[in-house]
Amino acid sequence: MSDTDPNWPRFWPDVPDNDRAPLREILAELLGRGTLIGTDGSGRDLFLLARDHYQEHLKDYLAPLGLELIVDDDFYLLQARPRPETCLLLAQFTKDETLFLLVLWRAWDDHRTSRAEQSVIITVDDLWQRFKSTFENIEPPEKTHVENLLARMKRHRLVRTQRPDPNAPVGETLIEILPSLARTIPFDSIEAWTVRASLYQPQSAPEASA
Repeated sequence: MSDTDPNWPRFWPDVPDNDRAPLREILAELLGRGTLIGTDGSGRDLFLLARDHYQEHLKDYLAPLGLELIVDDDFYLLQARPRPETCLLLAQFTKDETLFLLVLWRAWDDHRTSRAEQSVIITVDDLWQRFKSTFENIEPPEKTHVENLLARMKRHRLVRTQRPDPNAPVGETLIEILPSLARTIPFDSIEAWTVRASLYQPQSAPEASA
């Protein structure tokens, strides 16, 4: 490897040639999407390569960007999580997206504290009803718009969606909430989540004095 090669960090001279292309792919996933899912196929090979051989290299590469590497053996996930105090790459979500992220986080937390199954799956109908009960004074978007909101979350590997029957209504679409979402908007407790959610509740108009 040339010390002046612009396509490879000079502080990785110990990486064998046959590992460089997979590592480029790993970094592209982490920087482009935030998360690499290693549950099957080539993603699993990339996850195992990173976990078993290159954790420290990846941590060093991500550190100047204000990103920390999360390695989740339970869910076979790699995640580049922003450090809020230093990261300049934080994604900006719209208000609608943020509200649905909060609802999805609560659904994840409710499920994980009450059930043994690892996968957290709800339908668009469930999500819509949860939105209405969480933000009673905010009109939820149309269910067709929910698909558009979920599309961006899918790009960031926060959720996966599936419609078992292509002809079924939008409301029957299945949403798998990935553990990367819970880390993207981490809360230490349900109380902390409640405080954050309350910031988006419309303020009641003051009553007129007699």
